[in-house]
Amino acid sequence: MTIDTADQMLPAVSRIFSLLGDPSRLKILFHCFESPKAVSEIASAISLSPSLVSHHLRLMRRARLIRGDRQSKQVYYRVSNPRVAELLHSTLLHVREEHLH
Repeated sequence: MTIDTADQMLPAVSRIFSLLGDPSRLKILFHCFESPKAVSEIASAISLSPSLVSHHLRLMRRARLIRGDRQSKQVYYRVSNPRVAELLHSTLLHVREEHLH
């Protein structure tokens, strides 16, 4: 990747990191790693209102961090790409290592 290509992508990368800077959004992403979850399941698990969870999901869907799959009238959300999971997992490992030193 050239520096020119990277420069063109920096605004999108910055938006993603901005979205990931919210602890509630991180909780939602971690909760959706294991299996697809409905809004009500996510809201209950992380103690947020369904409307707030829906708002966060909408923002993360626009950034393609998460995707929703419709099954009848219910939408189930999951992390959209294994690279998103890898990024979060690597970041957790980094933080854990920093806390151990």
